[in-house]
Amino acid sequence: MKKLSTYGLLLVASFGFAQEPIVHDPVMIKEKGTYYLFCTGKGISCFSSKDMKNWTKEPSVFAEKPKWADSVVPNFENHIWAPDVYFHNGQYYLYYSVSAFAKNTSAIGVATTPTLDPKASNYKWTDHGIVIQSQPNRDLWNAIDPNLIFDENGTPWLNFGSFWDGLKMVKLNPDLKSIAEPQVWHTIARRARSFDLADANPGDAALEAPFIFKKDNAYYLFLSWDYCCRGEKSTYKVVVGKSDKATGPFLDADGKDLFQGGGTLVIEGNKNWAGVGHNSTYTFDGKDYLVFHAYDSNDKGKPRLKIKEINWKNGWPTVSPME
Repeated sequence: MKKLSTYGLLLVASFGFAQEPIVHDPVMIKEKGTYYLFCTGKGISCFSSKDMKNWTKEPSVFAEKPKWADSVVPNFENHIWAPDVYFHNGQYYLYYSVSAFAKNTSAIGVATTPTLDPKASNYKWTDHGIVIQSQPNRDLWNAIDPNLIFDENGTPWLNFGSFWDGLKMVKLNPDLKSIAEPQVWHTIARRARSFDLADANPGDAALEAPFIFKKDNAYYLFLSWDYCCRGEKSTYKVVVGKSDKATGPFLDADGKDLFQGGGTLVIEGNKNWAGVGHNSTYTFDGKDYLVFHAYDSNDKGKPRLKIKEINWKNGWPTVSPME
């Protein structure tokens, strides 16, 4: 085996080839044999790979912060959260979150491009601005962590949310850039709150990051319980519910409604990996995958990309435990 120089080792580490890249809130899509990963970061971080193992850092989606961001969060620093990516009618749609930490001063925007390949001549992200916005003193929900799903009739829905009074879903117009009128909303998951301070605190109803995945004739709502972003002290875990409709109700394996706090455990942390969560779910080449982040307890709590193949048992997703 050819020996790497110190410089070569540094390159490998910085570009994420030697181990999983450092990411939060990963989503993934495949275009022409290349996987593209988008995640929380400066201008929305992006990586590419041919095999889902060796990753190359690509340019961020936004070199400069969206023009509207300061109207939501004053002096916004272009640290954009929790994207979602979807291909529809020849365009890639990227939904993303602009928010103040631990507040529902938030908005979800959307940008489009005809290709994800930065080297292509037609590569260009066009921002279309705010899709939905939450405001303190008005809303008991938080406009972050977006995920797009089409229902059994081909109607687009945006599901999203974090803490407060649960995870929401709203019908979109066919352009996928705006809320349909008259507005149709659903609460698809919630956990009991021990108090009700709508504007001062998100409460202890710790759930966020909905992701709906269709398998055969069923819709699976994956979400994260408990706390992210605390390094080795993070307590995130992934749970799931199931429905025959994209809009729910979603029930866990014991028949409990996710609206009533239900959720069947998919994966959680251990002594080596903390805060396992904020997943996305996909089918690539006939196999289903769970994509998520986990904090490495043996490396100062750094958040690493994790990808596990999903197996199905009696209609429910299972993955191997963290090692």
